[in-house]
Amino acid sequence: MIAHRVRVHPSSERLPRSQQLAWALAEVAADDVPVDDDVAEMVVNRVLDDAAVAAASLMRPPVVAARAQALSHPRSRGGTGSTVIGVDPGVRTSPEWAAWANGVAVRELDFHDTYLAADYSHPGDTIPPLLAVAQHVGASGGDLVRAIATAYEAQVALVRAISLHRHKIDHVAHLGPAVAAGLGSLLRLPPEVTFHAIGQALHTTTATRQSRKGEISTWKAYAPAFAGKAAVEAVDRAMRGQTSPTPIYEGEDGVIAWLLDGPDAEYEVLLPGPGEPRRAILETYTKEHSAEYQSQALIDLARRLHRERPEVGDPGKVRSIVLHTSHHTHHVIGSGANDPQKYDPQASRETLDHSIPYILAVALQDGAWHHEASYTPERAARPDTVELWRRITTVEDPEWTRRYHATDPREKAFGGRLVVELADGSRLEEEIAVADAHPLGARPFTRPQYLDKLRALAMDAIADDELERFVHHAQRLPALGPGELDGVHLTARPGLLDHANSPGGLF
Repeated sequence: MIAHRVRVHPSSERLPRSQQLAWALAEVAADDVPVDDDVAEMVVNRVLDDAAVAAASLMRPPVVAARAQALSHPRSRGGTGSTVIGVDPGVRTSPEWAAWANGVAVRELDFHDTYLAADYSHPGDTIPPLLAVAQHVGASGGDLVRAIATAYEAQVALVRAISLHRHKIDHVAHLGPAVAAGLGSLLRLPPEVTFHAIGQALHTTTATRQSRKGEISTWKAYAPAFAGKAAVEAVDRAMRGQTSPTPIYEGEDGVIAWLLDGPDAEYEVLLPGPGEPRRAILETYTKEHSAEYQSQALIDLARRLHRERPEVGDPGKVRSIVLHTSHHTHHVIGSGANDPQKYDPQASRETLDHSIPYILAVALQDGAWHHEASYTPERAARPDTVELWRRITTVEDPEWTRRYHATDPREKAFGGRLVVELADGSRLEEEIAVADAHPLGARPFTRPQYLDKLRALAMDAIADDELERFVHHAQRLPALGPGELDGVHLTARPGLLDHANSPGGLF
């Protein structure tokens, strides 16, 4: 790995492109390195994972609206167009709008993969725009696998090194450049073209974190799709010779100087050297439960306590429950966020899946977690749940914060320690470091678990024969020839989408 030192430079220094972070990312994209077999296998897993959560969300309002927008636009003339998940594959739209609709479907349930370090990310958000463009240009499965590996490499490197959330910038500011890098790899673009696409993608996707604060709205699902769409459009402009703000990261009026750590900041971004394989996807992890990743291990702990100590779910027997956890968990999904909505039974689903007090209360009482049933208004408003919920708080524990940021995978953890004060005066303490589905967890996800998740989530929306056709096709992804990526698509059960109602819009 090569350590790229990134800092702000005054305009008078005229920082060469070769020393800019966007150029380093573009060079990674241009380096046509073979994809390792275990990386290719994980790429297939994540394509299956994205399809699972997208299928389960087909009838949810944000997905219905995004799909209607996409289908209002005909395919562009530069290729064959791209499929929209759920829709007959003969119906095409332009790749940027397919990236939009499919990106919303993948993100809506907050149920796909994650990488956490200095910042947050869902690297699986890179797949919808890459697949859309790959279909449009008739790329091969191997082209797409290489592009996904590149996009994961770029996003993990940025997330590992540069904190956006500290400055209330949404994490999609790392997603846009990652997608642009992946598209550079997919299309085998020269570094100078990808360089400008990365700069434009970053410039257009630096938004605030209010989308994940307070009363969280449906825009949470749209934000990554917007970044993917913006990156596709940026690549199109760059291919036509259009340039970007430069240096986008290091400029004295650039992103670092004014949106992040300021003019005295310095970061170290680790990227593969020439010929070095892209393996960052193997550092990422997916979800067994439809909730923010930092709640995954705690749901697993709550399920165990439900079996072994059911009194912990009874508000009549509990005085208080305190979760000792990392700074990130405390301040993003815990009581340290200071969001009263995290304790509001009328809160949106998007808010509840970012409320660890709510998630713990329901998981302790139900001993399970479901992407729909655990979030219904009736479930959130159940009196005994509300009573228990409001007795749950979080505090930061320096040791859990250290483990959150650990670079050793054996130390890195996203769990916490539960301290329960019972009404009889007794005290219970239990902790968990990683989720059961984590590579170091009790039941790590491998291909069979990804397939089980897909079949469970898609059963209501996708016919069995269509699902098995997709599974067969997707598992052959690295070997698919040019044009065969059209089969990496799920069509909804006949008539299902006819029941989707959405107000009309401008398009």
